[in-house]
Amino acid sequence: MAEGSGGASGCRVDLAGRVALVTGASRGIGRAIAVRLAACGASVAGVARTKEGLEGTLSAIREAGGTAEGFAADVASPADVQRVVEEIEARFQRIDILVNNAGVTRDGLFLRMEDKAWDEVIDTNLKGTFLFCRAIGALMMRARFGRIVNISSVSGLMGNPGQANYSASKAGVIGFSKTIARELASRGITVNVVAPGFITTDMTDVLPEKVKTEVKERIPVRRLGTPEDIADLVCYLSGPAASYLTGQVIAVDGGMTA
Repeated sequence: MAEGSGGASGCRVDLAGRVALVTGASRGIGRAIAVRLAACGASVAGVARTKEGLEGTLSAIREAGGTAEGFAADVASPADVQRVVEEIEARFQRIDILVNNAGVTRDGLFLRMEDKAWDEVIDTNLKGTFLFCRAIGALMMRARFGRIVNISSVSGLMGNPGQANYSASKAGVIGFSKTIARELASRGITVNVVAPGFITTDMTDVLPEKVKTEVKERIPVRRLGTPEDIADLVCYLSGPAASYLTGQVIAVDGGMTA
C-alpha cells in the first residue's frame, strides 16, 4: 500500500492508502482539493507549471501530518504529462485518484478572439484533461480500480458571454468524461464531473464589488462558493461510497443552474 497521510482525523471519507494526483494544485480550488484529499488520508501528488508554485500547498499538507510531493509539468504537453505520470508512479508505486483541475481563461468576445486565446484555453482545459486521463487510465485499468474527477464549470453547462473558448473547453470536458465513464466502468473505474459556479478564488477576488453583488443576486443561496465546497464533493467522489456513481455532472453553484 502507498504511504498514508496520517491526516485523516475528522474526515468522513477514508482514503488511507490511496494516491491522488491533482493538477493545478498550486492555488484556489486545486489547492483546496489537494489539502482535503490529504486530510482524508490520501498521499497527494500535486502538479503545476512550477514546483515553486506548489510550496504553499505542500507545506499546508505536511504541517497537518500528510504526505505530499510536487511535480512540474505543462498539462498540454504529451511529453510532459507522460514524464510526470512516470515520476509519480515511481515515487508512490500507484495512482488511484486523478483530479483534473488545471485550467486557464483568456476571455473576450468571440468575434474578436484571436486563435492563440482559443488554442491556449482548449489545450490546457480540454486536451490536458484528455492527456492525463489517457496516461493514468491505462494504469487504473491494470489495477482494476480508479477514481477520476474532472473539473468543468457551469459555463460549460449554460455558456457565458465573453467565454466562448472557456465554455467550449468545459463543455468538452463533460462530453469526454461521459464517454470514458462508459469505456472504463467495467474495470472498476468511475469518472465524474464537478461543475463549479462562482467560487471565491484569485479570479473572482479582482472583480469590482458591484459585479460581485450582481453575481450574488443571480445565485439562489445569495453567496459565492468556496474552494472547500468543491473539495468536499471531490473527496466524496474519490471515496468508497461513490462506487456506483459514474458519468455524472454535479453542479456546485448555489442553485444557479437549478
